[in-house]
Amino acid sequence: MNILIAYTSTEGQTRKIARYAADYLNGQGHSVELVGAKDAHDAELARFDAVLLAGSVHGGKYQKPLIALAKSKAAALAQVRSAFLSVSLTAAGTDADEWAGLTACVDRFAKKTGWTPPTVMHVAGAFRFSEYDFFKSWAMRWIASQKNEQVDPHEDKEFTDWATLKKTLDTWLLGA
Repeated sequence: MNILIAYTSTEGQTRKIARYAADYLNGQGHSVELVGAKDAHDAELARFDAVLLAGSVHGGKYQKPLIALAKSKAAALAQVRSAFLSVSLTAAGTDADEWAGLTACVDRFAKKTGWTPPTVMHVAGAFRFSEYDFFKSWAMRWIASQKNEQVDPHEDKEFTDWATLKKTLDTWLLGA
């Protein structure tokens, strides 16, 4: 299968996840093109068998370049096997209200772009303290404390479940 993965990343975890997905799918015999969303606007989606858009939630929203790409390619995305990979810290938890909020974020994304992803993959992100400024570091420590999560502001903490991501990608490509 010929697959396009287009992503946006604020602190780097979504880029890491997208790179992992590309490497994994390449290892499964697929041809994968991995690009930043800003560079994917000229891509002819009809030449791909599948397209995966990936972005992360920040303040209840996805990155503008990802929104712009999905909006400009909504009709083409509807013509190929497509999926949306949503990265968030919420995906690491089990709180029903937070998951409802995450679902609402995806719904707003779909409404804003005109593309309703047939498959949504929720993937847990990371605390990337090495990428935060003082204020964001403080805010993320506060968020962690509200969840009784122990974090060290001098170390990144990753929640991504790589084995589950592999299974999710396999399921998506098999169409199950």
